[in-house]
Amino acid sequence: MSTDLTPPQGLEPLPAQFNFAQHLLRENTVRPDKAAFIDDFSTLTYGQLEDRIRRVAAGLRALGLRREERVLLLMHDCNDWPVSFLGAMYAGLVPVAVNTLLTADDYAYMLEHSRAQAVLVSGALLPALTAAMIKSDHEVTKVVVSRPVAPLHPAEVEFEAFVQAHQPLHKPAATGPDDPGFWLYSSGSTGRPKGTVHSHGNPYWTCELYGKAILNLRESDVCFSAAKLFFAYGLGNALTFPMAVGSTTILMAERPTPDATFKRWLGNVGGKKPTVFYGAPTGFAGMLAHPNLPKRSDVALRLVSSAGEALPADLGERFHAHFGVHIVDGIGSTEMLHIFLSNLPDKVRYGTTGWPVPGYSVELRGEDGAPVPDGEQGDLYIHGPSAAMMYWGNRAKTRETFQGGWTKSGDKYIRNADGSYTYGGRSDDMLKVSGIYVSPFEVEATLVQHTSVLEAAVIGVPDGEGLTKTKAFVVLKPGAVASVDELKAFVKDKLAPYKYPRQIEFVQELPKTATGKIQRFKLRDQESAGT
Repeated sequence: MSTDLTPPQGLEPLPAQFNFAQHLLRENTVRPDKAAFIDDFSTLTYGQLEDRIRRVAAGLRALGLRREERVLLLMHDCNDWPVSFLGAMYAGLVPVAVNTLLTADDYAYMLEHSRAQAVLVSGALLPALTAAMIKSDHEVTKVVVSRPVAPLHPAEVEFEAFVQAHQPLHKPAATGPDDPGFWLYSSGSTGRPKGTVHSHGNPYWTCELYGKAILNLRESDVCFSAAKLFFAYGLGNALTFPMAVGSTTILMAERPTPDATFKRWLGNVGGKKPTVFYGAPTGFAGMLAHPNLPKRSDVALRLVSSAGEALPADLGERFHAHFGVHIVDGIGSTEMLHIFLSNLPDKVRYGTTGWPVPGYSVELRGEDGAPVPDGEQGDLYIHGPSAAMMYWGNRAKTRETFQGGWTKSGDKYIRNADGSYTYGGRSDDMLKVSGIYVSPFEVEATLVQHTSVLEAAVIGVPDGEGLTKTKAFVVLKPGAVASVDELKAFVKDKLAPYKYPRQIEFVQELPKTATGKIQRFKLRDQESAGT
């Protein structure tokens, strides 16, 4: 279990009794009539939000659920999501937020792994959940359905009826900052998702150290995140950070396509234009290539954040040239809950992930575990107050990742002379070509500088001698053309010759997680299968 009871410098320790849901509600008692969340159907004020959270908490307790029992949250981003998540925490239960784009097999695994006693689900996702429950031996006490699209069975209840059937819970569960607060499953970019357990105190620290101290979020802000709430990045962006300062959040159930994103940027949903947008490099590339890219004067953006994968410098520079707003790139993880290494709104160095967030310590270590000097690549380790408690039911992985207060991220980085850090790729994605490490990200970032390239992913493939060579999968921009030889020459001109991709394959799209991360392991599996 990775925990550090010493608060970061300048911040007071949390009290022995601390319920994070109650904390957020207390922060907003002064603004009951202000819009907290705006989804595709309605606006929820802070006063209505508190009432509904406490009613959901009472309803879950009425089902006979006990302290620390899990509640699966399988729901599209909407106003019912924060009500459900915080309602469970208020009651001392543990919400398990899961990816909405998985299969019934995945949900069956998560039900059994978490032993969830109840499920809060979107009506559109109920068929997948039902199939999962048939596959699973684990029995669920009750299923609460948000916006059902078909008649419900006796074991199911409509969300609104569930809310209205209970009086608000009088007081929250007497949890402590180190008690289990919620779970997030890892994004699955390298295999089976792991149930990552976070405490009630962890989101408090991310709000204080990043949402307030780095992003300087304001009560007047309108926040909009392309990353969904089930993702650690999205949870901070669209729930904990905005509520910590009393701002308004726009929630979107549909996929964050450029058209859907622009619709919100222009204030066509809820009548408010976002001032803060959180995205990922893949999304920014798609937006900049889109024919309907809004003008600078049409949007109200004052702050733009990026995470999920490293931001190519060219992408950040082009975005800034068009909108006049820098993209603040950072890196976080499910295990650390949010960003711990970041550029700053007033200090951006494109091509790097920035500097350690105050309150977090960062080390780069070699294969022998010793620190590496500046300019030399090493494995990234983080020490900070928001580290997860454990991976549920996986002691081996817990010990491998959480090491004496330090969390091993699985990323390769180089520390620069100015104290900033440059991304070198995932440790398990790094390629050794002719005895020299090659970063897939470096090759990908070079390829996307070509005017015809929208996205690229690079993996290692064996040649006739069984030696690793690089292969690039390339998605061209709509209507653009480019040849294999042209792209090879383009990379050779910009990088050391040994780094150019020996093979290039043009594809229509790249496999990705729901959070926009490229799943290189799927490309590797495809190559191994010879398809």
